[in-house]
Amino acid sequence: MSPKKYPITYAKVGNQDGFRLPRAFSKEYPHLANASGYIEILSENTFLVRLETDNLPEEDDHESLMMSLFLDFLMKDAVQNPSNLVPYTQEMSDEIDDLLADVEID
Repeated sequence: MSPKKYPITYAKVGNQDGFRLPRAFSKEYPHLANASGYIEILSENTFLVRLETDNLPEEDDHESLMMSLFLDFLMKDAVQNPSNLVPYTQEMSDEIDDLLADVEID
């Protein structure tokens, strides 16, 4: 099996410089989404990324993927239909608090 290759692009967010990976990478390797690590420079135009995965919490990959897909859907819908967005008010929060007042969680 040949190794997979993912294109990266330069990204500047605020005053931070970095590289952006395509979404396909995080969908195929969701357990690496919250990993941290470091970059080892091998030559002028080559570097190696080492991720530390020992510290990551154990998650159900299926649940993590489903949540990611659901949040992607919500974000896409919000961008395409901004007029459908409703501000979250104090009244809404109070109503939810009332509904959950007697709920006990094990």
